[in-house]
Amino acid sequence: MAIQPIPQREDVSRKPKQRPKVLAGSRIICESLLSLGVDVIFGYPGGAVLPLYHAIPEYEDLRHVLVRHEQGAVFAASGYARATGRVGVCLGTSGPGATNMMTGIADANLDSVPMVALTGQVAIPMIGRDAFQEVDTIGISLPITKHSYSVTDPADLPRILREAFYIAGTGRPGPVLVDIPRDVQQQEAEFKWDDEMRLRGYRPTMYGNIKQIRQAAKLIKESTRPLIVAGHGTIISQAYDELKELVETTNIPVVTTIHGISSIPESHELNFGMLGMHGSAYANRAVVECDLLIGIGMRFDDRVTGKVSGFAPNAKIIHIEIDPAEIGKNVKVTVPIVGDVRNILSVLNKEIEPGDHSNWIDQICEWRREIPMTEVREAEELLPQYVIQRLYEVTGGDAIVAADVGQHQMWVGQLWWFDKRNSFVSSGGLGSMGYSLPASMGIQIGRPDEAVWCVIGDGSIQITMQELGTIVQEKLPVKIAIINNFALGMVRQWQEFFYEKRYSHSLMGQPDFVKLGEAYGIESVCVKTKEEVEPAIRQAIAHDGPFIIDFQVAVEESVFPMIPPGGALSDIMTEAAG
Repeated sequence: MAIQPIPQREDVSRKPKQRPKVLAGSRIICESLLSLGVDVIFGYPGGAVLPLYHAIPEYEDLRHVLVRHEQGAVFAASGYARATGRVGVCLGTSGPGATNMMTGIADANLDSVPMVALTGQVAIPMIGRDAFQEVDTIGISLPITKHSYSVTDPADLPRILREAFYIAGTGRPGPVLVDIPRDVQQQEAEFKWDDEMRLRGYRPTMYGNIKQIRQAAKLIKESTRPLIVAGHGTIISQAYDELKELVETTNIPVVTTIHGISSIPESHELNFGMLGMHGSAYANRAVVECDLLIGIGMRFDDRVTGKVSGFAPNAKIIHIEIDPAEIGKNVKVTVPIVGDVRNILSVLNKEIEPGDHSNWIDQICEWRREIPMTEVREAEELLPQYVIQRLYEVTGGDAIVAADVGQHQMWVGQLWWFDKRNSFVSSGGLGSMGYSLPASMGIQIGRPDEAVWCVIGDGSIQITMQELGTIVQEKLPVKIAIINNFALGMVRQWQEFFYEKRYSHSLMGQPDFVKLGEAYGIESVCVKTKEEVEPAIRQAIAHDGPFIIDFQVAVEESVFPMIPPGGALSDIMTEAAG
């Protein structure tokens, strides 16, 4: 059977208009970015990139967003990339500018975000002399990038940038860093653009082996308790329809990783939500009891598997993943299939037969009735779970949510039903606090017609709150829900359960977030009671601009279910001991 290729994501590169042949390196960078279809750069200037900043105003089609910290530039580029599927671009100067970008680059690397990070560098004659604001940016970035380039000749810039974008956006996406010395930006060279890609040694596997696909189809047919785990790769490859067809044709229940949320509508009758450390008891039990597990576009990381020996102990495992390095790294795989998820599922769907697993589905539904995920207990105090649930109900779920890291991140994953495709964005692999505020800027710029909610903790917002200035400057109507429990909530929870309730430096005083918002010119309100929640949300939605709600919630509230560190999925805690 001939395998028909699926059209890939649109190549946004375009042939340049007729331009001068000899240009300074800084203008070659701008011309190359335009030729690659770039329309926005998130950056912060400094000495080693001043030649580039001198050129940027000449290019009206390049929108530059001035952030307040280089980390914010990378997180914003990440949000833009994840919201649009395009390569995000960020820019910083040498030395501290570059080092400030490293957390965001590492975050993009772990979460497979297509990104090109441009950094300035001291002039070539000064490299290695401990010049002012000199660091070995390439050496620092090598372990946390998909690839890194150091440019020494301005004539190489078009080729290097073309390669950087190609590497960042193909195969398993990731960040590519391009380090450009100041004198390279100033020197002139002939600008030559070639749309054809000639990159030796880099050939991502896009189409799965047909024998392995047919072997997977055979295992699916023979199984009685199969389970699909959909991960981030499903969203990256835009395999929404293919996943839904697989689920509905085979009648196989599906659970998701945290980054797999919104790959299939959560209201779908066969979607049983998130698994893992803070996933539902019924999703985790389904993993333990299944006889076939189909992992799609996921890494089998420790927050999903728990103790590996207790992960799907009775199951054969099919792993569909574009990065061959991830297959067999954490769990033993029965049938490995390397390639793009969308391409593989399109072929697999032609090989499978209709199935009926109603008894197995009924069993999972029974477990869900025993320990439901979405019920919020009654309480006089304002519970954070209540706030998240009301946010979902009042918005009708019609929003893109940028959730930060911590307890509120898990409650969003548990209580918000994401039916809109690619509508949940968060920092997963690195767990970078402060991610969601700048990421929400990138999301709003990338998808300007969508409602964007930033759900963030009181600890997280204090890491990147300077980006409120960027939000105002760019006139972005981001709605910011601060889940304020006057603590580093997840740290406090772990200290309660595993460190003798010694709350060492996890309880913290806060600024007046309403006054903070007002200082930036952002309309802001404080909510302390359940009765105030819905009116405040509706006020934020009605407001034509950014809006902050400081939800002051119960301090000692914990996220359940929870797998204790080092525990297996079967060791799940559904309530506090004692």
